[in-house]
Amino acid sequence: MRQPSVHGHVRVWSLPTGPLQENAVLVAGAQGEGFLFDPGDDAERILALIRDSGVTVRGILLTHAHFDHIGAVQPVREALRVPVWLHPADLPLYSMGAASAGRWNLPFIQPEAPDHSIAQDQTFTAGDLTLTARELPGHAPGHVVFLAETDGENGVVVAGDTLFQGSIGRTDLPGGDSAAMVRSLLTRVLPLPDATDVLPGHGPATTIGRERATNPHLLQLARSTAPGTES
Repeated sequence: MRQPSVHGHVRVWSLPTGPLQENAVLVAGAQGEGFLFDPGDDAERILALIRDSGVTVRGILLTHAHFDHIGAVQPVREALRVPVWLHPADLPLYSMGAASAGRWNLPFIQPEAPDHSIAQDQTFTAGDLTLTARELPGHAPGHVVFLAETDGENGVVVAGDTLFQGSIGRTDLPGGDSAAMVRSLLTRVLPLPDATDVLPGHGPATTIGRERATNPHLLQLARSTAPGTES
């Protein structure tokens, strides 16, 4: 059984899925209720993880709609009978899922339309778990991250494809915007406390403090915006 990481009263499971090894993330509070993020592929493995965890999933929250993050949405939503949330700016990407996967010659189940929209500062509650959505466009026009409140000083951010261990989200895919990515990192990511745990859409977990100190992209941004630095 895959064991969760523990952040105060919040428990987190991360499961790499599909050929692009996209992380499907399950987040729950101490009362056993939670949300599933970005079920990208391998629906049966995701459902097995949920069964083994004992978590009651109240909904599927999508950080964005690139095909590798939504490939298992339809079978998982049908199995769990839960709604799906997506930022409206990513609806065009969502509808292009099958076509995008086809360019990689990958099989894909096009999901039905999301049930609800996500907006800036929207909160999501399941038992004693509370999450807040923050818009971070750049990698995709409707990209959002979700901040989980914990009972300690280290919060948790489900970061999607904005910040990785040692890297940041690419902006050369459909809907990408490098200037928006820079603004997002400067205004939404760098101000977070160092102890914040980061759950990225690909690769291992990290912390804001580690990335602030070692991530070459964030170091370059910090240097370029330091007082007295010419733009």
